[in-house]
Amino acid sequence: MTQSARIGRRAIGLAPIDDAIDHVRGGVSGRLILEYGDYECPYSRHAEREIQRVERRLGDGVRFAFRHFPLTEIHLHALAAAAAAEAAALQDRFWEMHELLFHRQHALADHDLRRYAVELGLDLERFDADRGGEAVLGRVRRDVRSGEGSGEVRGTPTLFIDGVMHRGGYDALTLLEALAR
Repeated sequence: MTQSARIGRRAIGLAPIDDAIDHVRGGVSGRLILEYGDYECPYSRHAEREIQRVERRLGDGVRFAFRHFPLTEIHLHALAAAAAAEAAALQDRFWEMHELLFHRQHALADHDLRRYAVELGLDLERFDADRGGEAVLGRVRRDVRSGEGSGEVRGTPTLFIDGVMHRGGYDALTLLEALAR
């Protein structure tokens, strides 16, 4: 696909990645996969596993960014889990909490989230205060507004590759093929 074709299909209101705010891992020169996900969504969990396979395969040839899009109407713990991830981020442990939340997505009640914070060695008092605070909730709202503003994010997972909505499957092979274009 040519660069002009990519730009032509770019999501209109998709907020660009800001390395100072967004959660991004991988090589800075790699192709970018952006996921809007929900920690309680089994499809988001599956996408996370497949993206990790892609990352292992491509190394620094791919970057991954995660934005929250909790589907609160159907996932009762999705917002609390997103807030827990952001509270962990304030203690520089976002990716570790991110991994735990997906790995244990059937246990996202308040006592579970607190247990994960202890497991990660977080300051529990700070974690509890932060996850209900405006900075954390505002950060989650920022991601949701970005997804809504794209005009494309309606559910999870929703993936973008270099700013263009990925309409194919999110298995590793399909993602690798899309990244090779």
